[in-house]
Amino acid sequence: MEVEGKIKLIGETQTFGNNGFRKREVVVTTEEQYPQHIMVEFVQDKTELLNNFTVGQPVKISINLRGREWTNPQGEVKYFNSIQGWRIESLQPAESTEGMPPVPAAEAFEPVDNLNEEDHDDLPF
Repeated sequence: MEVEGKIKLIGETQTFGNNGFRKREVVVTTEEQYPQHIMVEFVQDKTELLNNFTVGQPVKISINLRGREWTNPQGEVKYFNSIQGWRIESLQPAESTEGMPPVPAAEAFEPVDNLNEEDHDDLPF
């Protein structure tokens, strides 16, 4: 599954417990009639994927839906869902055209209609 939108917030990396579990959250605002603010968490080594992104940047995030069951000390069963990201890519053009030489218009090229019949078919096959 995928979520597309503009980055609204990028959280700091959080570390939990003695095992060094890491989590980092990003909030993406979808661009639809009723925009949604979707929180996606990246865990462990995937937290570093967010280092190259900034607030306001349009992105596409590949996600997995996760669900888990938990029984509290009183014996009540609770269910929790999370949206976990595993890839994020920019939706902005990768390269800008600044500094590239201008391409001449098609009218700047001379048409080739002065070929005679012998020059026209000179391919060896």
